[in-house]
Amino acid sequence: MGVRVTEFCTVRSWRPFAFGSPVWMAAALLCGLTAPASADWSWRYDDGGGYEQSTRPAPAPRRHSKPKAKLTQDKKQSLSPGPLQIVVSIAKQRATLFANDVAIAEAPISTGVPGHPTPLGVFSVIAKSRHHRSNIYSGAPMPYMQRITWSGIALHQGPLPGFPASHGCIRLPESFAIKLWGLTKLGTRVVVTRDPVAPVRFTDTHLIALKPAPDLSGEAMAAVTEEFAATTGADKADASKQEDAKPVAILKPKSPVHAFVSRKEGKVYVRQGFEPLFDAPVTIAQPEQPWGTHVFTVSDIKDGNAQWTALTIPSGYAHKLGKKAASQSAKARERLEQRAGDLANAPTAAQALGRFTLSPETAGRIGELLAVGSSLVISDNALSNETGVETGLIVLTP
Repeated sequence: MGVRVTEFCTVRSWRPFAFGSPVWMAAALLCGLTAPASADWSWRYDDGGGYEQSTRPAPAPRRHSKPKAKLTQDKKQSLSPGPLQIVVSIAKQRATLFANDVAIAEAPISTGVPGHPTPLGVFSVIAKSRHHRSNIYSGAPMPYMQRITWSGIALHQGPLPGFPASHGCIRLPESFAIKLWGLTKLGTRVVVTRDPVAPVRFTDTHLIALKPAPDLSGEAMAAVTEEFAATTGADKADASKQEDAKPVAILKPKSPVHAFVSRKEGKVYVRQGFEPLFDAPVTIAQPEQPWGTHVFTVSDIKDGNAQWTALTIPSGYAHKLGKKAASQSAKARERLEQRAGDLANAPTAAQALGRFTLSPETAGRIGELLAVGSSLVISDNALSNETGVETGLIVLTP
């Protein structure tokens, strides 16, 4: 009898029965009590709040059931100053937290399955919630949630089976999720790549220069006073008494400015915080030459100059021709081979910066608003349609 029960307790034996039917439930109960420990299937949590069947063998038990974040700096040292960036590697299933060019923490993660992949690209944290429940998957709990798209992608605490298992979200171990949630702010950069990448200190004359704030004296001060009065509703007499408030209200940036230059669109898009400021055309020297995708971030401002870091990722990944090669046209195969060649010879950050030019007016407008945490993203790709109300600049890398 035991042999027959064991033979019955296989996935193929259950296929004739509908999920949730009385026969299915009875079989599940019976097999849960009698199936051998060496069964070739297991159950794993999904972001829908339930469990899904997996043909992958269950991972061997580990000494530590809860993966913990790893500090890469001595605990006695304070965290490196500067803007934070989170880099997620799909291939390595790891997330690393950087302050400027210093890795300060890392942890294992679990990203999306092939049917629900985690998108690759440049994002930012656009919403946070300590006790969030999914709006899409039946109210599934998502503790320490940090949203990066309004279409449902977020970082949050969740189970880590040791391989991709989510519906696109980036699951984090509890200790890392708590640490990260406490450190980040809205607008913190999140970069999702296939292979690991890291920011490095970077200097180049093509980067946008910091432009000093205008001198508020004489007629310029009078103009600011009038603008301040119009903005606040105060009369000019009251406005003129608020000498310290006027520069703050009119000129001080509310948050870092972010610019994105697209080779595909031939434009630069500029946002401050999550609000669009303007867009403008750019001059491209060799439109047919690829740039790759590069993220430049203002790490500090010293002696009137902006200090930068650069993070370089491929603009995409070559698709293998595989078994479908015979069914593809010669033109399609040529396109894929060309793309593979472009990616294999992707330009450096310095080379990419030299392939376009911003007008002096555009560079000046951005330079006036540069602050620590400001960024310049350049890419072969277009601005993602995920970019919208209450988001940062989102750039997808296929």
